[in-house]
This record gives sequence, C-alpha cells and structure tokens, in this order.
Amino acid sequence: MSYDLRLMTYVLQDTHAHLDFSAFDKDREAVIERARKAGLQKIICVGCDLLSSDRSIELAKKYDFIYASIGVHPSDADKWNTDLASKFIVQAKEEQKVVSIGEIGLDYFHLDHPKELQKRVFREQLDLAKQLGLPVCVHMRESASDVYDVLIDSGIEQVTLHCFNEGLEFAQKAWARGWVLGFGGTITYPKNEELRKVVAACPSELFVLETDCPFLPPQSHRGERNEPVYVIEVAKMVSALRS
Repeated sequence: MSYDLRLMTYVLQDTHAHLDFSAFDKDREAVIERARKAGLQKIICVGCDLLSSDRSIELAKKYDFIYASIGVHPSDADKWNTDLASKFIVQAKEEQKVVSIGEIGLDYFHLDHPKELQKRVFREQLDLAKQLGLPVCVHMRESASDVYDVLIDSGIEQVTLHCFNEGLEFAQKAWARGWVLGFGGTITYPKNEELRKVVAACPSELFVLETDCPFLPPQSHRGERNEPVYVIEVAKMVSALRS
C-alpha cells in the first residue's frame, strides 16, 4: 500500500479502535500487522465495559505500538458501579499503557438507558479521570448540549470528542476549551460537507485521526469491516481539506 508523502507530516495513529471486538477474531494478528507495515505508529484500543477494557489492556501488553483506554460506554451505563471504578483505578495505576478513560459519554440516539443514569455514570467517570490525571475519550451522539454542560461542570481539561459529527458552531466552543476533535471515516462520506468544513477550520493541534473500527469505514471501503490501516484514507482527506 502506498500513500501521498505529504501524509508523513502527520504522526499516523489510530486513536480509537476496537480491536478486541469479535469482528477481528479470525484475523486480528494480520490486521495489526497490516497497520504496522503501513506505518502506523500508535493504535489506541478503546474499552466499552469491563470485559473490553480488560481485553484492550491485554492487546496493549502484547503489541508495542498498541495502547489501551478503559471505561464504560453509555450503552452499558447500568454496568457501572463502585467495584468497577476501583478496578479501573488499579489498572490505570499499574498498567503503564493505559492512556485514557473512555469510551464514556452520552448517547441519546439509542437511549438504552435513561438520560439521568447516563449523566451520573459520565460524571463519575470524569471524576475518576481527574483523580488519575488521565484524559478522556468522549462518545457524543445526539447529546452535544448535555455533554458540553457535563464536561464544563466537571472542570476536566484533557478531552477528545470521539467521532465528532457536530457543526462548526459547536466545534468552535470545543476549540475555545482546548478540546480535541476525533476525525474518522465519516469525514469522507459525500453527505458530510458541513463536517468537512470543521476539518478544514480546525486548529492544527486540536484534532486526531481515528477509525472506530470495525465500524464506520471510509467511503472507499463502505460495506466492509473497518480496520486501523484505513486511517490512511482519513489522513488523505484531512490533507486535501487542509492543503
């Protein structure tokens, strides 16, 4: 696989992957090796609950360029409790390759759990991140206003808004706070012209590249399983939009 040499100005990383998911059970090692050979310098494997957080840590321990994020996704908010919080504290302190708390946040699209429960779990995990001195990876779907308010109330500063899909007005509010936006395959979709305006306007230090694999492949791979190597397609789009 070849790619434009202009992309070498980026540190090629997939900052949000779910390599522990069953979609990769048959060829996980091959997927990881493709990413390495393509020049990716880092992959962050992101947990959604206790089991996936544990598996993410195991992958990080096995591969030198994989790191882990641990947390409870809003779709699993009912699984959050003090015992789990205590375990995350131990893991974050003992495992050097745990680099953030996430995937946490609010999801009002699926609304698997009541909004107030999601908010409470979100707040408690933000408190956990502050206690540990770790950044947070935030899931935000049809909940931007509440996510913003909870983040402001928490006082946390190191924030990545995963799979950013809001408009320029909200993006500017995030940039004013120093929050980082995660851009993935969705920026390549034909209908997402407004999102591409956000990419073009984003301060150079306030975005990262991601895949959210196995979900949301770039347009050139629609209908396929996404994987970390496809972050190169995201980088190509970002490079084109930002000249």
